[in-house]
Amino acid sequence: MTSRFAGKVALVTGGGSGIGRRVAQALARQGADVVVAGRSPQALAETVKLIDGESGVASAVSTDVTIAAEVEALIDAVVSTHGRLDIAVNNAGVLGDIAPLAELDESVWDHVIATNLTGIYLSMKYEIRQMRGRGGTIVNIASNIGAHGRRPGLGAYAASKAAVSALTRNTALEYIREGVRINAVSPGPSDTGMSLRSGETPQDRAARLDAVLPIGRVGDLDELAGAVLWLASDESSFTVGHDLVVDGGATA
Repeated sequence: MTSRFAGKVALVTGGGSGIGRRVAQALARQGADVVVAGRSPQALAETVKLIDGESGVASAVSTDVTIAAEVEALIDAVVSTHGRLDIAVNNAGVLGDIAPLAELDESVWDHVIATNLTGIYLSMKYEIRQMRGRGGTIVNIASNIGAHGRRPGLGAYAASKAAVSALTRNTALEYIREGVRINAVSPGPSDTGMSLRSGETPQDRAARLDAVLPIGRVGDLDELAGAVLWLASDESSFTVGHDLVVDGGATA
């Protein structure tokens, strides 16, 4: 256990699985007190258990990031318990059904936009209110699909993630002079359930992506967590409004 984030309080939304879980573990390993939020109490409890098993400090708050009152209550709970909020990683997101735009049900579009975009707007809104004047860092999880759009059938997801990148840049400029530093990470295909197609095994996925990813493999979750932690740390103190693409060369 290192002390890179000793004395810091970190919030990770979508912390019950995938990238969010690994980021929460990495922050705790490096000294942060971590709060994980998400819609599944069982998944959040598993993350907390994993961190506890590594002698880290973690707690969970069940939250739907599409509901303003729940997000406000989440931030209030973090500050009430820990006295501060130093780092926020806004990771909660959904892929949605895969379908060409003309066949995409409006309810799917609404759910994807509400979770991936409105959820980050609401999260930043209440995080910034606690951080401004005190200092803090925010890292939003976007996607390389938002940059290149080369995934037919994922129009809602691509649109939401492109918007996250734009919102990150704009908001970063609004609040950097108040001590809030905001950036984003755009992962490519990584070792999560979201990157698996229906009925596909990790081995199937590896074979499929070997042909299309320049690096020849999916991203390891520790690689993605490392990018997030760099942006959350003082090591990136001159980095503002940046979208760090971590995708094995896919966008290039």
